[in-house]
Amino acid sequence: MTLVMNRVALLAVCLLAGCPGGKANFPKPPALETVKDVVAKLDEARKVRTSFKVQTQMDYWLGKDRAKGTVWVMGTAQRQVRFNALKPSGDVLIDMACDGANFTYVDFQNNCQIAGPCNKSSIGALLRVELEPDDFHHLAQGTPPTLEGATGTVTWDASKGYARVTLTGEGGTQNLVIDARENRFDVLSAELVKDGKTVWSVENTDFRTVADAKQVSHRVPGKTRFKSPQQQADLLVEWKDEERAINLPLEPAKFSVPIPAGLAACGGGTAANLQTSPAPKSP
Repeated sequence: MTLVMNRVALLAVCLLAGCPGGKANFPKPPALETVKDVVAKLDEARKVRTSFKVQTQMDYWLGKDRAKGTVWVMGTAQRQVRFNALKPSGDVLIDMACDGANFTYVDFQNNCQIAGPCNKSSIGALLRVELEPDDFHHLAQGTPPTLEGATGTVTWDASKGYARVTLTGEGGTQNLVIDARENRFDVLSAELVKDGKTVWSVENTDFRTVADAKQVSHRVPGKTRFKSPQQQADLLVEWKDEERAINLPLEPAKFSVPIPAGLAACGGGTAANLQTSPAPKSP
């Protein structure tokens, strides 16, 4: 009798967890019943991640052109972001920063510069994926922004333990896939569609837990793929754990890049000159 009961218990566990030969049936978390629940959890996640700094390996495509290299990135939720793309020697190749209002971009290889208002085109000057600076900050940490006043639906995929969310608002339609197994809230993918066209999309993989300066744990992606179909841009970012910090103090001066006197304006900033760098230095 005991052997039979043990087998029944094991079968029940397999059915829930997806053992080979059994069909998974993950229960839907009560906290993901409605769109309001999902938006509230994302709002809270964004609020508690105020800044980050990380070394990355970026693999970038623009059409058929490809570039790969080490880039230091840091940002805050105040529309501040800084990129240092490095040469193989570790010297800075491209330095770009948004201070919340204005941006500057200095290309040391081609001895040219770009300056202007801090907006989605600022990010696009380097990455060719146009994202507002605060949106980039949240997407980099796995907590995508959501449409204001959005309505929509939450569909539970019991076979995978995923919540598939559709949000609709004045800014378009957002589609989210969230891994909610074992009390997780990992946003695996997000996309913004407007007028029937994808504006941007992200895919996150290799989630891990990282502690901030106060030893508060945060689930963040290990790799993120950004796409902008209209620009034919595709960017794969690997976030390096050993150089990753969350909620650290970043003074405003770090988001200001001085332009050397007499430097000509660039014809257009791109990531085409990124190369592999073995030993980068922090910005």
